[in-house]
Amino acid sequence: MTLEKLKYPIGHFLQPEEITSLILSNWIEDIARFPENLSNEVAHLSAEQLDTPYRPDGWTIRQVVHHCADSHMNSLTRFKLALTEDSPFIKPYHEERWAELEDSKNFPIQSSLQMLIGIHARWTALLKELSVTDLKRDFVHPEHGKSFLLDENIGVYAWHCNHHLAHITTLKKVKNWK
Repeated sequence: MTLEKLKYPIGHFLQPEEITSLILSNWIEDIARFPENLSNEVAHLSAEQLDTPYRPDGWTIRQVVHHCADSHMNSLTRFKLALTEDSPFIKPYHEERWAELEDSKNFPIQSSLQMLIGIHARWTALLKELSVTDLKRDFVHPEHGKSFLLDENIGVYAWHCNHHLAHITTLKKVKNWK
């Protein structure tokens, strides 16, 4: 398997030309199901397996789980800022540095799995109630120097869930872990 395929097992996010209500509904469902899907994939892994990188020079499964909690916590905050302020500038964070902190590298994953359950329950409830006007609200990401609409960002995070889930499922297949 190529390094690119290991890094992007489901490919890069491709935004559809038109974001329909059916597409949005599917994306929200992916976000809603993610904590359970992730928990099911990591539930029976040993500490050694959790500390296995999903690709050469990549994060370990443990770091991926903690990264998802960190990233999705930030995303929920960004959605709430966009819904309550006019085109707010969000605070970026250095995810690669966060992944090197002690709580990402060596801490048990249970706390992050629990965080994801709570974050995704609230996030999903919020997403399901967004109006057409709400979906067109935005935030500005200073690193990219552009605005991101909420409807597009729902797709990015549905992809993000499936992307990291595929890191784990691909590694499990390659290693023949049940």
